[in-house]
Amino acid sequence: MRYVAAALLCSMGEQEITAANIEKILSSVGVEADKEKLNVVVNACKGKTTEDLIAQGAPLLASIGGGGGAAAPAAAAAASSGDAAPAAEAKKEEKKEESEEEDDDMGFGLFD
Repeated sequence: MRYVAAALLCSMGEQEITAANIEKILSSVGVEADKEKLNVVVNACKGKTTEDLIAQGAPLLASIGGGGGAAAPAAAAAASSGDAAPAAEAKKEEKKEESEEEDDDMGFGLFD
């Protein structure tokens, strides 16, 4: 994904998508480029505009899904449980606060 992001940055910056340009972007954030993956991305982007790449990749992303459908069943279950809902909400809030503190630094960076 980092190679694709770097290629899109090249394109948005009106620079040619080349191995050298992608390596320059990745090295600026401390990432060493894998030559094999780099060549795959450069060859896939060769001769295509950003719009072409996005149009080609959008259906692939749609097939992955986003996981957004779980909220409705959870809300329905909470509504049907009656008086137990306030106690459950209090427990959820406590757990949520703990997890937010733990998520500040998840042990990896964006480009690791």
